[in-house]
Amino acid sequence: MKAMSSNGRRRVVVTGLGMVTPLGNDVETSWSNLIAGESGAAPIQQFDAREFPVHFAAELKDFDPTVWIERKQARRMDRFAQMILAAARQAEADSRLDVAKESERIGASIATGIGGLGAFQDCYQTLIDRGPDRVNPFSIPAIIPNMGAGWVSMELGTQGPLSSQCTACAASNMAIGEGADAIRLGRADVMFCGGTEAGITRVGIAGFGAMRALSRRNDDPKAASRPFDAGRDGFVMGEAGAVVVLEELEHARARGATVYAELLGYGVSSDANHITEPDPSGTNPARAMRMAFGDAGIEAADVGYINAHGTSTPLGDASETRVIKLAVGEENARRIPISSTKGATGHCLGAAGAVEAIFTILATTTGVLPPTINYEVEDPRCDLDYIPNEARRAEIEIGVSNSFGFGGHNACVVFSRFRGE
Repeated sequence: MKAMSSNGRRRVVVTGLGMVTPLGNDVETSWSNLIAGESGAAPIQQFDAREFPVHFAAELKDFDPTVWIERKQARRMDRFAQMILAAARQAEADSRLDVAKESERIGASIATGIGGLGAFQDCYQTLIDRGPDRVNPFSIPAIIPNMGAGWVSMELGTQGPLSSQCTACAASNMAIGEGADAIRLGRADVMFCGGTEAGITRVGIAGFGAMRALSRRNDDPKAASRPFDAGRDGFVMGEAGAVVVLEELEHARARGATVYAELLGYGVSSDANHITEPDPSGTNPARAMRMAFGDAGIEAADVGYINAHGTSTPLGDASETRVIKLAVGEENARRIPISSTKGATGHCLGAAGAVEAIFTILATTTGVLPPTINYEVEDPRCDLDYIPNEARRAEIEIGVSNSFGFGGHNACVVFSRFRGE
């Protein structure tokens, strides 16, 4: 007998976590540095950025992919695939799953916003410098966005549903939501879900810099990402890989798994508005939030915490403040504590949703709400409780995580503290 929610659906719980982020190369380190108010931003180390208008980013520190991946295999992968496989290996170990025992009922839903940007850059440079005969034959498998998911499946041995979302900065929230749906529909019992991004390359920094999307606080990188603050001037490019193991509740109980939280709801919408700018009305992102609440069977008054998309851009943060008010109502919006953890991690693009889903899960399980760091001056357009600068203790039952992407992609996921029946 499968555990069913009140609406007759299979219940989905979280039984494993894994991540590599600018704050640490595992969940415990990333979380503890986040709660301590640390920033992952620093001068770029992966290439010489002195000629670029932006010299800094939020990179992984001391990341060695061969800790998790055989050296020969790692050389065939772009960095974005190395990071997601590192996170997936951690999540697998944390969940204590025996994947080989039931591989056909275990799948993966892994997102990225861009894919192998570094591999693409290297392939093109080789083509120009040395000609087509010298291009690495592994270039295309390293570049294509679905290979983050492909490598997770091949290396872990999952043979159930396999998908890859490429919906900009909403991608890994969608990966989590669609992974949950695969379990609810009975197509799988377990799904490895998450996202990855390795955009800190010459092309990535030049391209986002040309858009004027990036902060230019070269003199103070750690203070550059300042969500909702009046002095925000753009986001800080981040990189990360993050995975949650989603599992049907009775399946998890039968094997004695530790349950972190329950995934209650998922909502999506599109703006149909602009290639980069948010919907000025806020109507469609708010609809994604309300859809997630309806899917979860909760009311706005039940929400105890929101992990905002909060990128530190002038338009985006003001828009999301408006979105939250539309979604939960003015009174609830002023009551609910909100934070953007991008102040600490930078904006990890296609990995952001998965990173922030883990932080939202940990907020519900630990009773500690992460801060929005670098918040100094209130913007009249951003007038809610953003948990400024210091973590806050608060026992919450339900946490919400928002992700909004270029092209008008909106996704929201709802997690709750696990209470059994």
